[in-house]
Amino acid sequence: MTNQPDLSDTTFWAILKDEMDDASVNQLVWYYLGYRFDEAIGKWETSEVAVEWRDAYPEPPDFVESRPAIVKLTRSIPQENKQLLKEELRFAGYQVTELVPRKTRRATIVNWLLSYRKEQR
Repeated sequence: MTNQPDLSDTTFWAILKDEMDDASVNQLVWYYLGYRFDEAIGKWETSEVAVEWRDAYPEPPDFVESRPAIVKLTRSIPQENKQLLKEELRFAGYQVTELVPRKTRRATIVNWLLSYRKEQR
């Protein structure tokens, strides 16, 4: 889990276009939330995870499949960063026929990653 893709527009578009598998998408979010898997003991290390995440999810959740986890992720995006998909990627959204929970959750994940990237600058 240490070789994560860069937080680049290319990575974000790969997530939005469903070119990155769900496991890799989840691992990317887990990594930036601070989750690390300790192979030696076979457990998740959470010392770098914010308390509100560590308390709610001692093991990282599947953001692509879990509504409660994605709601928490959405709420953790600062208000001023809520429109980064449109502002930075010029993402116009999905077609009505594409509006399924899996894709909208991927869009939320990208928005959270964009917010994370912006906050780290």
